[in-house]
Amino acid sequence: MRVTIIPYNPLLKERARELRKNMTPGEVTLWKHLKGKQMCGYDFDRQRPIDQFIVDFYCKKLMLAIEIDGSSHDSPEAQERDGERQRRLESLGVRFLRFREEEVCCDVEGVLRVIEDWVLTHP
Repeated sequence: MRVTIIPYNPLLKERARELRKNMTPGEVTLWKHLKGKQMCGYDFDRQRPIDQFIVDFYCKKLMLAIEIDGSSHDSPEAQERDGERQRRLESLGVRFLRFREEEVCCDVEGVLRVIEDWVLTHP
């Protein structure tokens, strides 16, 4: 399987590093289950720069971004920005799964089942 490399703005590297050091509780919880190829043998990165954006988790082979949305994503303005960002990345071939922060913290097993089902049906 050939991996598509999407270029990114190198200025995002430092911001991504900061985000990795300051992950939300939901991101920490999910990362425990994605790191080390635990999800069906696929390698995921956390706080990965892609194009002009940073996604919470990304699998290059699947071109799958996983986003954990907290309360900062609730305003209409934030939802519009998220939509524009997602449409831009989808135009580059990236596919998305989105979860709420509370969902990951309260039902990580359910979140993992959704991710695993997606991975198994979108090879």
